[in-house]
Amino acid sequence: MPLPRDYSGQTCALARSMEIIGERWTLLIVRDAFYGVRRFGEFAAHLRLPRAVLTDRLTTLTEAGVLERKPDTGRRDVYVLTPKGIALWPAVRALTAWGDAFYGVGSGPRRVFRHATDDAPLADDDQCTGCGAPVVVGDILVTPGPGLAAAAEDDDPVTRALARPHRLLQPLLDPSRAPRSERGSHP
Repeated sequence: MPLPRDYSGQTCALARSMEIIGERWTLLIVRDAFYGVRRFGEFAAHLRLPRAVLTDRLTTLTEAGVLERKPDTGRRDVYVLTPKGIALWPAVRALTAWGDAFYGVGSGPRRVFRHATDDAPLADDDQCTGCGAPVVVGDILVTPGPGLAAAAEDDDPVTRALARPHRLLQPLLDPSRAPRSERGSHP
């Protein structure tokens, strides 16, 4: 029997937040949306989760106003973060830093966040270590880190694209170059 999605009897804001983003796979979907993953097939290929689970999580995030489903070229829709979704960046960033610190590979983080303006690394609070400015999400460049080479890499299009520097929130993949298997529509 699956666990319920709500935390009945809990009235705190954390419980309310967990009802939206606390299910398995959900934060990874949100992370990938920050990286620029936009299409159902891209999420499915990169995360390798069951399509029914992905459909459920995307529906939950869309209904909660974290993601917006927008029509795009052809028959497919894309999922983009809303301002409410973008407001999750500090949580995603903090959990990523925590994972790198306590569970990362010995050679360092797989991805390094940099200021797109001067290419300087960001501190954990997203302050640029070069110019000292606080950096907004759209001005963050995600680049391969030293741990990327040490990690066993998947061979999906998203992982390959993330091996190159890329600005957060920008579409990661060119839909015209996606394999035909990833171009189909989804539920």
